[in-house]
Amino acid sequence: MSIKKVGDTVIQARHRLSCHCGAVVLELTLPEGIVNPRRCDCSICRRKGAVVASVLLDGIRIVQGAEHLRLYQFNTRVARHHFCGVCGIYTHHQRRSFPDQYGYNVGCLEGVNPFLIPDVPVHDGVHHPADRPPV
Repeated sequence: MSIKKVGDTVIQARHRLSCHCGAVVLELTLPEGIVNPRRCDCSICRRKGAVVASVLLDGIRIVQGAEHLRLYQFNTRVARHHFCGVCGIYTHHQRRSFPDQYGYNVGCLEGVNPFLIPDVPVHDGVHHPADRPPV
């Protein structure tokens, strides 16, 4: 993690995010650090169990391993879930609620233990407003 400052103002904070095996490495620009960490109880998030936070689309850059990233989509097929094809770890997804953002797996940030973040709220993804009515 590197922080660039001009006086007391944070200009840019870059954080390295990697999957378990290290095949996929991303660089995130998080000028305010981890903002709004949360869990979700939708069908996929419940199974992943990840603490997720968000970054703007231009705040994430693939440093290595683009060829190892796999895409998974379901239901409305709007969200784009990315994971390492080697070790299977979920790294990030393009959000359907806010398609101008990626959600990223806080547990993949190097040097961050998501279990030390107090009081991580759970969002109701089961009743997401963009879900299709049952057929």
